[in-house]
Amino acid sequence: MKKRSSRGPSLPLLLKTPDEWAGQALRDVLALLNDHAHLEKKAAANALELLHRWPEPTPPENWVLLMTAVARDEVDHLATVARILTRRGGRLTRSHRNPYASALRNLVRTGDGARELVDRLLVSALIEARSCERFEILSRCCDDPELAKLYRELWGSEHGHYLVFLNMAGQVRPPREVEKRWGDMLEAEARIIRAQPPGPHMHGWVE
Repeated sequence: MKKRSSRGPSLPLLLKTPDEWAGQALRDVLALLNDHAHLEKKAAANALELLHRWPEPTPPENWVLLMTAVARDEVDHLATVARILTRRGGRLTRSHRNPYASALRNLVRTGDGARELVDRLLVSALIEARSCERFEILSRCCDDPELAKLYRELWGSEHGHYLVFLNMAGQVRPPREVEKRWGDMLEAEARIIRAQPPGPHMHGWVE
């Protein structure tokens, strides 16, 4: 398995994924692509849901434009991954579970107005940041040129999405409050990702 030099700015994740994760995830490429495609579909739906949750009376500047841009990117990624999956003899399954994202969403303070929205944005930022980290690892460790190129291209997009969600959270509630909540969620995310089972999943852990 080839390993090239790391690229891009560091991420705030408290638990770093070892490169061994990529070797284990890539043992079943079709399953990994199917999982990835479902994550892109859910990310697009999440951005559209957030589009309708802007805070009243005045949403942050460019809220609609940024959320629709994220949704458009995710749909484009879904189409690309689904096309590769189909061409290689796989298919997008009807059902899909992501216990990692489900556990993160359990952190959301539902029914708490703007704080709920902040939590939803921060959870979205966490998922994008972890995906960004995984794409960087796959881009270095994948021997398949087509997939390595795909992961290199997606890295930058996911990094941009992570920053969009994080920056928007800081416009919904006071930045100091958001920073404290972000720190708490980073600690929770480290525990949650470590608890994930291994396998061909973008958000699995290591055997």
